[in-house]
Amino acid sequence: MNKIAFIGLGHMGLPMARNLLKAGFNLSVFDLLQAAVEDLAKDGAQAASSAVDAVQGADVVVSMLPASRHVEGLYLGDNGLLAALKPGSLVLECSTIAPESARKVHQAAQARGIELLDAPVSGGTAGAAAGTLTFMIGGAASTLEKARTIFEAMGKNIFHAGPDGAGQVAKVCNNQVLAVQMIATAEAMAMGVANGLEPAVLAEIMRQSSGGNWTLEKYNPWPGVMENAPASKGYSGGFMAELMTKDLGLAQEAAQASGSSTPMGALALQLYRLLLKQGKGKQDFSVVQQLFVE
Repeated sequence: MNKIAFIGLGHMGLPMARNLLKAGFNLSVFDLLQAAVEDLAKDGAQAASSAVDAVQGADVVVSMLPASRHVEGLYLGDNGLLAALKPGSLVLECSTIAPESARKVHQAAQARGIELLDAPVSGGTAGAAAGTLTFMIGGAASTLEKARTIFEAMGKNIFHAGPDGAGQVAKVCNNQVLAVQMIATAEAMAMGVANGLEPAVLAEIMRQSSGGNWTLEKYNPWPGVMENAPASKGYSGGFMAELMTKDLGLAQEAAQASGSSTPMGALALQLYRLLLKQGKGKQDFSVVQQLFVE
């Protein structure tokens, strides 16, 4: 594993790639945004002119892309990366995509003698920068062991969720819970403040009580309660509402495929779609707070 090609240097990919550089890996990088490539080149990465250029001579490919269509477009077909990689290469696909798309890329990789793991992450941009991400990994356990040192350079918690596509299933389950928690917290914060409570006091009472959850601990949606939370920065940064909407849609697809009943997830999807209709898709997903405030 002498050389890693990193494709996709967005809000998550850029700090992840930077942590690989800090860990001493030889990195070739590509993104459609040239400024991101140049940023990492200053830190010692090799700037590539295309994704195919980036993987030349690479033993490992790490990708972090927005959606299923981008991942399939990158890897599949005669001009895809799988056709450019040598047999025995390792692909760590860290995007959040549909489980079926992940399995499709797995099958294509296996046909070419390439080992692939679907490895979506949780932890947000702060976790990506700090190298404390959680990886939810689908694929062969033996392949995970080959890639463990790479994951450890970017994350703190590394879980083998199961076979091909299992990482994506775990991720959409996790993000559905996160969305429902955020909505419930925002709803309760608005109700409490409307009835005369101080937001910081209410937040602490709930945090220390049976209503406590990750949102109250780390990511309160009410402005001013947590200084470093996106809510206190005009809902900028963090995890965009449009990405949460995408993940909730993937969760509903998974529910449909298995015949699962997910009424809370379905409602959460509709509320986030409403935010997108209001033009708030680029803001942090905690902006759902504004649905409950006059």
